[in-house]
Amino acid sequence: MNPLLPFDWITALRFLREGRMQTGFIIGGIAIGVGVIVFMSAMLAGLEQNFLKRVLTSQPQVQLLPPDQIARPLRFGEGEFAEPVVQRPSQRVRSIDQWQAIAAEARRMEEIAVVSPSMTGSALAVRGEASRSISLTGVDPETYFQIVKVPDYLVAGQIRLSSDDILIGVDLAREIGAALGDKINVTAASGARRVLTIAGLLDFGMKAVNLRTTYVSLRTAQSLLGMIGGVTSIDIAVRDIYAAETIAQRIAAAHPVQADSWIRTNAQFFSAMRAQINTNTLIRVFVGLSVAFGIAAVLVVSVIQRSKDIGILRAMGARRGQILRVFLIQGGLLGFLGSLIGSALGMGVLLYWHSVARQADGRELFPLILDPRLFIGAALLATLVGVLSAAMPAVRAAKLDPVVAIRG
Repeated sequence: MNPLLPFDWITALRFLREGRMQTGFIIGGIAIGVGVIVFMSAMLAGLEQNFLKRVLTSQPQVQLLPPDQIARPLRFGEGEFAEPVVQRPSQRVRSIDQWQAIAAEARRMEEIAVVSPSMTGSALAVRGEASRSISLTGVDPETYFQIVKVPDYLVAGQIRLSSDDILIGVDLAREIGAALGDKINVTAASGARRVLTIAGLLDFGMKAVNLRTTYVSLRTAQSLLGMIGGVTSIDIAVRDIYAAETIAQRIAAAHPVQADSWIRTNAQFFSAMRAQINTNTLIRVFVGLSVAFGIAAVLVVSVIQRSKDIGILRAMGARRGQILRVFLIQGGLLGFLGSLIGSALGMGVLLYWHSVARQADGRELFPLILDPRLFIGAALLATLVGVLSAAMPAVRAAKLDPVVAIRG
């Protein structure tokens, strides 16, 4: 032992070395517990990141829409026996009233990062004998692509949206027999028609989306849909994604618009993600408790086995505080060493699982996120649990009467 170490450290290390088997078992148990926590936390962080990437890069975090048209009462029958019936009117494509003022006010809000007006409506894409119904979205590329990462889905061509360009899905191109650079006729419900050139092909990973979603410039959509100067939605990206619903409610309360946040439109997925986080937290708690009880049980046995040694140390002048620190140091060392081995074990399993787990299309199941804070936190948590678990046996050891302990 290093003579420069304090008495309590020398004694704690000697006790751990003499009880190698017990020390090995408890370190192994701590390592398994910490490994489980590190693996599950890192994997859940990757799954959460993957989910957020899919959701937040494919839709606005807050979308402002025109309010529903007011239902109108109808009467069936004649005279005093007529029965009023409220009929929901057909919801035609309408522009947001005073959208420029609403967008300008949204841009002034500190919580909002990007604001982009857009126009969406139904149209028909025709090429030769083939025709398909499409959803035509007119956007301002400079702002809209900061909110919805359309360039990430580009598989051919380029992200170019001049007045005569259109971006379409790969499945739509296949259905109408079109290729990059071909021209297609786009006809709106109003009868307006435009010949557009396919500037890029997109693959969103879902056939239904690839068949319908198309992008054109905002002015082109306004012209085709017959709403010059109007927009059907104001798309917003916020700085804190989890505050999106609060921001949406605040805007809806101040302006005559319908405000939908990504949290509301993806309520089931958001609830599932929260359930995963809560489950992971519960698993960490139970694993931590099992580790704590394991350390406490081993140290209690150690106190009983070393009662005579403790009595001799007390008789030689060791203070109660020193005996107390001996077992607290043992608990802290067990937790720290177990956390180091467990972190390495968890990272190894995580790397292996990341290399073999794949989605149906061959892409990674979740992004690999190795946050140093996770490993530092695991080490600190395991060390703290070790010290707290050793508290009861340490107090018991410190209270032993030297004469009684030596007599056994």
